[in-house]
Amino acid sequence: MDIRKSFLEFFSAKSHAIIESSPLVPDDASLLFTNAGMVQFKDIFTAQAPIPTNPRATSSQTCIRAGGKHNDLDNVGYTARHHTLFEMLGNFSFGDYFKEDAIAYAWEFVTSKEYLHLPIEKIWVTVHNDDDEAFALWSKHIDPSRIIRFGDKDNFWQMGDTGPCGPCSEIFYDQGEEHFSSSEDVMGGDGDRFLEIWNLVFMQYERSTEGTLTPLPKPSIDTGMGLERVVAIKEGQINNYHSSLFMPIIRRIESLVGKEYNGNASFRVIADHLRSVSFLLAQGVNFDKEGRGYVLRRIMRRAIRHGYLLGLRKPFIYQLVDTLNDIMGASYPYLIEKSQAIKSAMMMEEERFLTTIESGIKLFHEELENTTEKFSGEVAFKLYDTYGFPLDLTQDMLREKNIELDKEAFETHMEAQKAQSRASWSGSGDAVATGEFKELKEKYGLNTFVGYTQTTAQTKVVALLDEAFKIVETLDGKGWVMLETTPLYAQSGGQCGDSGRLLVGERVIAIEDTQKFHDINLSFIEGLLSQNDSVEVIVDTKHSDIARNHSATHLLHAGLRAVLGDHVAQAGSLNDDKKLRFDFSHPKAMSPEETEQVEAWVNERILGKLQTTTRVMSIDDAKSSGAVALFGEKYGDEVRVVSFGAESIELCGGTHVSNTSDIGLFLIAKESGVSAGVRRIEAICGREAYQMTKAMRQELSSIKTELKGQDALSGIAKLKDQIKSLKNELTNTLNSSKKDLEVVEINGIATIVAEVENGDIKALIDEAKNKYPKIAIMLLMKKEDKVMIACGSKDTPIKAGEWIREIAPIVGGGGGGRPDFAQAGGKDTTKIDEALETSKAYLRTHL
Repeated sequence: MDIRKSFLEFFSAKSHAIIESSPLVPDDASLLFTNAGMVQFKDIFTAQAPIPTNPRATSSQTCIRAGGKHNDLDNVGYTARHHTLFEMLGNFSFGDYFKEDAIAYAWEFVTSKEYLHLPIEKIWVTVHNDDDEAFALWSKHIDPSRIIRFGDKDNFWQMGDTGPCGPCSEIFYDQGEEHFSSSEDVMGGDGDRFLEIWNLVFMQYERSTEGTLTPLPKPSIDTGMGLERVVAIKEGQINNYHSSLFMPIIRRIESLVGKEYNGNASFRVIADHLRSVSFLLAQGVNFDKEGRGYVLRRIMRRAIRHGYLLGLRKPFIYQLVDTLNDIMGASYPYLIEKSQAIKSAMMMEEERFLTTIESGIKLFHEELENTTEKFSGEVAFKLYDTYGFPLDLTQDMLREKNIELDKEAFETHMEAQKAQSRASWSGSGDAVATGEFKELKEKYGLNTFVGYTQTTAQTKVVALLDEAFKIVETLDGKGWVMLETTPLYAQSGGQCGDSGRLLVGERVIAIEDTQKFHDINLSFIEGLLSQNDSVEVIVDTKHSDIARNHSATHLLHAGLRAVLGDHVAQAGSLNDDKKLRFDFSHPKAMSPEETEQVEAWVNERILGKLQTTTRVMSIDDAKSSGAVALFGEKYGDEVRVVSFGAESIELCGGTHVSNTSDIGLFLIAKESGVSAGVRRIEAICGREAYQMTKAMRQELSSIKTELKGQDALSGIAKLKDQIKSLKNELTNTLNSSKKDLEVVEINGIATIVAEVENGDIKALIDEAKNKYPKIAIMLLMKKEDKVMIACGSKDTPIKAGEWIREIAPIVGGGGGGRPDFAQAGGKDTTKIDEALETSKAYLRTHL
C-alpha cells in the first residue's frame, strides 16, 4: 500500500487541493528548517495572507528537525521513532470545516478497509481536559473509555506566545503489551507501546499579549501524521527503521561493512542521516561553517563517525544514494536528477573529515583517560576547531560513555576565539514583519507590472507607506509608493530592483529602489506625494544593462551545463547594471580551459543572434518543454518561460534583451569557491566588458612602451632571463667573498663563533648544520648601523633560544627562538667583538 498516495487521494476526494511539499528551507526567518506541514500555510493561519479560493488543502511535507528549537538529532538512532528527516501527512482547513469533519475524516482514513484499516481495538484517542465538544464527537466513533483527557502540556497547541492556538486531539496506536511493559508504557507515558500517529489541531482561539483567549470568528484545522510511523505499523514493525523505508539502506550498509545489522544503532544513524543529507543537498543547501550548511555538516559528520565505528575508513555514504533513490526517487524525482551532484558533495565532505577523524578520536580517548567527572571543554573545543568535530558529535561520543561535558568551558573558548559566526534565527523583528501589507492587499489588491514591454507609464498613486510600512494618505519624506500600474521591476530571482523617477506635474521625485512585499510591487522614494496623485513613471536607463546581465546569466547557466555536465544547478545569482554573479553546484574549481570554453560558448550564442521568446504556460507544460526550474522558487499555476533559441529554456519572471546580440561582449572576470561543492562566476558584458577591454588595451600599450616597443611576452621573457642571470652573478659574488668559518671542537662538538661581512646568515647556519653531525654556531653581521645575529644548534646541549638571549643584550638588542635556531637584532655595532667573546665563553661553560 502506498500510504502517501492513499492519504492525498483520500483528501483530494474530500475537495482538498493537493499541495506539493514546500522546500526544507522555509521562507520564514524564524525557522531554521521546515519542521511541520503547516509551515507553508503559516501566513494564512496568522491572517497575513488571504484564504485561498479553495479553503481546503492536503500535503505530504518533508520536514527536518535537526537544529534550532526543534532538534531530534541526539535521539536519532537510539530510539525507534526519531528521525532528522521525516514526512508529515496533513490536511488543513482555512476557516472551512472544523472539529466534526476533521475527526470524521481521520477516523475514516484510519479504520476503513479502503485505507489504513487499523484494528479499532488498537486505537486510543486523547483530547484536552476542557474540550467536551471533541470528546462528544469522538464518542460517535470510538468507545468513550478509549478517549483520554490531558492538560495543556499534552493537548494544547500554540504557534507562539501570542496568536492562533487551540486544543488538539491525538490518535494513538497500541503496539502491544507483549512488546512493551515498562512503567512508561501507558497512555501519557514516555514509552513506545502507545504510539502517537496523528495530531489534529483545532485552531479556535487568538491569544493576546495578556494571555486572554478570544474565540476566532473562523476557526481552522491543522493536522499532522507521521508517514514513517504509519508505514511501520502497516508492515507489522514496532521500529520505524525496520520498515521498507529504511531496511534496504541498512542492508546496503551491511554489504559495505561486511557484517550484519543485529540492531546496531550505527546502522540506523547512517540510514537516517543519508536521507536528510541527500534531501538538503538536492535542494541547494551546501556544507558550510555556519547556519543551515553547518547543521548539514553536523549531520553528515555524525554519520561518518558511525561508519568509522563500523570499521569503514574510506568514503561510503555516497554509495548509499542509489538505494535511497530506489525508495524515494519516484515521489521526489529531483533526488534522481541531482544524484551525481549529491554523491560528489558527499564524497568531498567524507574525504575532508576522514583526514582528521582518526587524530581527533585519538585525542578524545587520551582525554577520556584523564577524565573523572566532566570531559574537558578545552579539549572539546580543540576537537571542534582543529579536527572538525561538531560539538554534538563529541557529546554523542560522551553519551556512549555516560560522561558529561564541561559545556561552560567549551563556550568560553568558543567566545574567546570567535571561531564560529553564529547566525541568529530568532526572526527579523524589523518593520517588514509588522507592515500593513495585509490591509493593503485586502483594500487594493495587487498592482499591475507592465515592465516586460514598456519603460514608462502614465499611472496613479494607489497607496503610500511610511518607512515603517504603515499606510499614510500623504508622504513627505522617505517611504514606499504603490502605483496602479508600474514598469519598475521589483527585486526578485537574483535581478535587482529598478530605479527611476516620478513626474508629478513639474516636480521630479527620484525612485531609489523597487521591492516586492507579499506580492505587492512597491518603490522607495523620498519626496512629497499623495494618494490618487496622477504621475508619469520613467525607468532608469540602467534597466537595459540589468537586462543584458540577466540574459547573459541564463546563457552562462546553459554554457556551464554544456561544458561541465548536467549536475550543474543554480545556487544563487545577482544581476545589477554593472555585473552578474552566478553561484552553481560543482565539486571542484574550474580549470582555465573549462572557463575559457564556457566564455566562448556564451559569446558564440551572443554572436548567433538568438531571438528571445517568452511564453506563459502551466508549470507541468513548462517542465515538459525542458525548462529549467530552480528548486525552492515559488511558482504559480502558470509560469513564464524565457527561451534563447533552443540553447537556454528557463522559468523566469525577470526582464531580458529581445535578442542575444543585444548583450554584447561577455567576459568572465573571476571563478572562485563559495562553500563546499559550490562555485561562483563573476562576469561582465556590454559596456562594462567594453570598458574592461579598453583598459586592458591601454595597459598592454603601456607595457610595450616600457619594453621599448618589443612584443610584451618576448620582452617579459627577456627581462626574466636578465633577472635570473643577475641573481646568479650576485650569488657567485657572495660565495666568492665568503671566508672560511673557523671551527673549534669542544668535547667532540664542532663550534663556530664568527662575524661575517655579507650573505644570508641563516643559510650559512643551515649549511654548517648539514655539514657537521653535532654543531653549535653563532654568527653576527654588521648591516649599516645595526647588528644581525643568528645561532643554531644540532644534537648538542646548547639551546639556541637561551644562548641568543644571553648575547643579544650586549649589542643593545633582544630576540629568541627555538632550541635548534634563533635570531635577534641589535643597535650597538661597537660591541660586536665583546658579543663574540661572550658567545665563546658561553660554549666553554655549557659544553
